[in-house]
Order: sequence, then C-alpha cells, then structure tokens
Amino acid sequence: MTDQQQATDGIPLQSTQAPGPWDDYLAAAQRLDAVRRAASAAAGEQQAAATAARQELSTVRARLAPQHARMIRDFGVPESELIPRPAELEAATQSLAGGPTAVLAALQQARLTADAADATIIGPGPAGPLRPWVRNLLIYGPFAAAVLIVQIVLYLVAPQGSVPTYALLCGLSMPVLAFGLGWVTIGFVYGGGQQPVDRTPILGAVTCLTPVLLTCMGVGLLAFFR
Repeated sequence: MTDQQQATDGIPLQSTQAPGPWDDYLAAAQRLDAVRRAASAAAGEQQAAATAARQELSTVRARLAPQHARMIRDFGVPESELIPRPAELEAATQSLAGGPTAVLAALQQARLTADAADATIIGPGPAGPLRPWVRNLLIYGPFAAAVLIVQIVLYLVAPQGSVPTYALLCGLSMPVLAFGLGWVTIGFVYGGGQQPVDRTPILGAVTCLTPVLLTCMGVGLLAFFR
C-alpha cells in the first residue's frame, strides 16, 4: 500500500525522521540556560550571605571588645589566656570552609555565645517600667479594698434600721476619699519629674466605686434570700 493510499484511507502519516542538528542545538541551549539560572541564583545567595556576614562580623567585634576589656580589668585574666590556641584556630578555620553561608552561621553562633556570656557575667537586664495603669492599680486597689472592709464592718455592727443611712454615707464619701488618697499617693510616689504623672483617673474612679457596687449586690442578695 502506498503513502497516497494510506492518506486516502484516513490513516495519518508519521514522520520517521531522526532529530537533526537543530533539535540538538535547542536541547543544549536549554540545558545551558538552566545551568546559567542556577549559577546566578547561587551567586545571589552567596552575595547576600557575604553582606550579612560582614554586618554580623561588625556586631560580634563590638560585643567582644568590652568583654575582652572586662575580663582583664575586672577579673584579672592575663592577656595571654585570651589569645586563641592553635587547636581552636584550626577548628574555627574548618567551620568557615563552607563559604559565606558557613561564615555567617559561625558568626551568628559567636554572637549567641557573647549574649550568653553577658547574661552570665552581668545578669539579666533591668526590668522595664510598669505601665501607668498597672502602677496606679497597685495604689488604687488597696484603698478600694479598705473601703470594702469598712463597709462590711459597718453593715455587721450597724443597727437594723440604720443600714440605709450608713450605706448612703459610705457610698458617697468613702469612694471619694479612697480616690483622693490614691491620687495624692501617686503624685507623691511617682511625681517630681519634668513630665506630669499619668494618674489614670477613670481607672481610679472605677476601682474605688467597685466596693460600693459589691456591697450593694451583697445586701440585695441577703435581702432576697431572707
């Protein structure tokens, strides 16, 4: 059967030609482009690692200089004992054999070691100042607790018919007194600086009124169950 008869019968013709030089050239060009892209990405990563390593080196040097001086001045360590030994130099050289990435990792580890040394010698840093609302709550809170205790005592010792009168007097005067004492105490303890003291008046008012609300709730519950 001829090629013409196969085409007439609807059977597609298939090319049996082998790949030519042009196809080989395209495949080689694609492989070269893939190698070029991989090499460019690797070079970019190495450059970024080298830049980061230079910055890390400056940080480590700045951390080690005061530690070196402190060891000599405060602890009396001889200068000769702070010089690396040949074995230590060899181990450090081997850890840097992996290029900029390995150098960066080694410097980061050195910075962590310097941080641990500072934490051991100097101790943890001072705690940060309390926020104004936390600081003031520690002052308003005890005054509010005193108001609650006085109200409970007055409720227990007051005659039966005079409870509303005592409750009205305490509800009006004692929270105001507690708030005023807290206001003055905050200024006395934390004042004296150039900037005004934040007394958080809303927090103080709510804190000093809370005992009154608790007392009213307690009296109401007792009256309900009786």
